[in-house]
Amino acid sequence: MSMPRISEDSFQIDKTRPTSLQAQIREAVVSAILSGRLEPLARLPSTRRLAEHLGISRITVSLAYQELAAQGYLDPLPRSGYRICETAPIARLRATQGADAPGALDWSARIVKRFDIARSIRKPLDWRSYPFPFTYGQSDMSLFDLAAWRDCTRRSLSRSDFEFMAGDFAAADDMQLVQYISSRTLPRRGIKAAADEILVTVGAQNAIWIVVQLLLGAGRHAVCEEPSHPDIYASLKLSGASVSTVPVDQNGLPPDDLPPDVDVVFVTPSHQAPTAVRMPMARRRRLLELAQERDFIVVEDDYEFEMSFLEAPSPALRSIDRHNRVLYIGSFSKSLFPGLRLGYLVGPPELIREARALRALMLRHPPGHLQRAVSNFLALGHYDSLIRRMRGEYAKRHDTMAEALEKCGLTIAGRSSFGGTSFWIEGREDLDADALADALRADGVLIESGSPFFAHRTETCRYFRMAYSSIDASRIPEGVERVAARSRWLQEHRAPTKAGREKP
Repeated sequence: MSMPRISEDSFQIDKTRPTSLQAQIREAVVSAILSGRLEPLARLPSTRRLAEHLGISRITVSLAYQELAAQGYLDPLPRSGYRICETAPIARLRATQGADAPGALDWSARIVKRFDIARSIRKPLDWRSYPFPFTYGQSDMSLFDLAAWRDCTRRSLSRSDFEFMAGDFAAADDMQLVQYISSRTLPRRGIKAAADEILVTVGAQNAIWIVVQLLLGAGRHAVCEEPSHPDIYASLKLSGASVSTVPVDQNGLPPDDLPPDVDVVFVTPSHQAPTAVRMPMARRRRLLELAQERDFIVVEDDYEFEMSFLEAPSPALRSIDRHNRVLYIGSFSKSLFPGLRLGYLVGPPELIREARALRALMLRHPPGHLQRAVSNFLALGHYDSLIRRMRGEYAKRHDTMAEALEKCGLTIAGRSSFGGTSFWIEGREDLDADALADALRADGVLIESGSPFFAHRTETCRYFRMAYSSIDASRIPEGVERVAARSRWLQEHRAPTKAGREKP
């Protein structure tokens, strides 16, 4: 019986991609085997035919086929050509591990803990393809000095640095990075901390998770803000502790509204997430006063303090703490780029010691190469230059967006008094922010619905967040106009409910 042949029309390459043509051919073959489109023993097009079809060199196709044969995906035929190997690794994996195979294990019944409980904030990976991306937490790479970053990564690969960071840190951190955090970053927030009071983490969320695991569990009581980041609330719930939320107002979390018998309070006092309002000094002192009286701990997430282009940010909560009750969490991901995933936790030595041990069990330590590259970027002054550029540009975008929001009749419910990168918008009472966000995608606009930030909301949410860190200032007015127009359109096209009331 003759072998089935694969048409050269099954192969496509993109000569504009940075990936080599050989690699693209290998990717196409492996992907087709994985998806089941190429079956074992099927014969591939000859190197000549495929090269002519793709308009590339025949040697390029030959080298790609040879590499796939060496990896066990293809078999060379006795006279000429190649076929899919009968024992290709992916084919075996599909046959032996199929979920529908007889006697296959029911994994859903074996999972004893469920972690997918957070209401996710929808951030499409292709956000750069949208002309009006008001997406929070993304970077404008036109402001980032990529050449400087490349230089810093190369420096971290010098022999002296590489020999250090290529080893196993065990539970330790890059002391050059820790020293910078201790001597430069924290003093800007009025905080003094020794090396044994600092732990480098894989972003702020990793720091929050570690703190939750150390301080909370069954029989404990935690409080977070309402609204707040959904991952914080989810982390608290997964600890087994009792969790309460306290609604914030125009001055952040009201300390006197805290429930009794609380063990840990999670706050964003300098820049509430997501409303961006700031807790005044009187409330901060009251919160610390209650912490001492009621014997609870405060966890401070101090994100985006660097984006202070309107006025200086207020002192960190930990800087005015006189009883060592505040744990401080910071991150470089917001100011450098979100994919960096590098943050730090500051606390008393005994807690940091346990946090280090827990981190070692989870992931050993953040990548040494990444830590050294960041420390070089900081030490050589590139970070300070980046912050200056971002402050200047974000100040322009802030003013442009504030003016556009006012002009279009959109209500600003929250903004940072020192700057930041976003506005918290309040729509009409009957607005469904989820529906608005979905509808705006067809208009090329990305916003963030506020619904994931409310832990106990059952009705539709009228709040949404619009950021200006990832959109050029020239596009902001038109983007805001589209948001306002789509909001009006939804208002005009509400569907009546059975009871005769209008439902968004």
